[in-house]
Amino acid sequence: MTDRVSPDELPSALEPIVRERIPGARKAKIVNWKRTERGFSTETYLFELDGAEHTSAGYVFRRPPEVALFPDYDLRRQYLVTDRLTPTGLAVPRVRWIEDGDTALGTPYYVMDRIADAEAPSDFPSYHTAGSYFDADERGRAKMWWGCMETMAQIHRLDHDRLRLGFLAMPEFGEQPVEQAVNYLDWAVHWASPSLPPVMERALTWLRENLYEPEHVTLCWGDARMSNILYARDHTVAGVLDWEMAYLGDHEADLAWLLFLDWACSDFEGHPRLPGTPNREETIARYEELTGRPVRNLRFNEVLAAVLLSVPLLRLSTHLQVGEHADISAFCIRRLEDLLGGAQP
Repeated sequence: MTDRVSPDELPSALEPIVRERIPGARKAKIVNWKRTERGFSTETYLFELDGAEHTSAGYVFRRPPEVALFPDYDLRRQYLVTDRLTPTGLAVPRVRWIEDGDTALGTPYYVMDRIADAEAPSDFPSYHTAGSYFDADERGRAKMWWGCMETMAQIHRLDHDRLRLGFLAMPEFGEQPVEQAVNYLDWAVHWASPSLPPVMERALTWLRENLYEPEHVTLCWGDARMSNILYARDHTVAGVLDWEMAYLGDHEADLAWLLFLDWACSDFEGHPRLPGTPNREETIARYEELTGRPVRNLRFNEVLAAVLLSVPLLRLSTHLQVGEHADISAFCIRRLEDLLGGAQP
């Protein structure tokens, strides 16, 4: 089996493959190769082609990280979701090809088109303190926030059966989607760390004791947040990214994830939410209006979100030795303490 090609050698190793795969690129050279800082669960690079017959905004190369942050990491899953969402009108990038066998690069990988003249809000530092969201005026921020909400609602209106997304179900973890999500989470978080903070064990017990049957099972984005959206200069949605965590489940899970991460980027870090940012109540009301469905299980799904995000953070702590648990998952622990201590979500 071919050894994993190092980051420095990737452009020269990929170039002959690109020449064969991309029409009009027989004599092209890879230029402006750089690793993107966004995300950490998949290794991602941007590049352009010099000498290709057709102009392009560039390309994106993605491969698994050296150490997986989820026990079921599957590059093909995220490729297939992106590909099958293409005809829906959702602003997903065009995927070019995937190689997931014994590749010349030593790992599975895929290539997709880059979306031009668009930028995602910052995660680190928080979009409430830097980046395109911070730089926008109040009207622009509201437009970005509601654009994210409308994108989420659009995802939840899709027919996942017609789109052949049934492979995102998890029948090995139970009969019902919420039960599957909780059992998967129990397995994943114990895989990530042999010793969990007590509040996470308490959260898993609470989730099992409060299982419910969702009113609407849909495609869940899994990582629903503004930093997974590319916004054009006029603050409209230009791209919807990152489907590593997609699954079939309760539509409210995505709303809970968005609200939880916004809390982490503002209240937890001690930053005031920027003017123009709709509040929690306005966001929930707008989501109900867009979907035509009442929000009934937000507390449950935010507990679920806080434990789920702990999986990669605990994995980083225990296997990659990046800080102590309390340093990088403190916001997850804090939110669980708030939610399970009787505070209203």
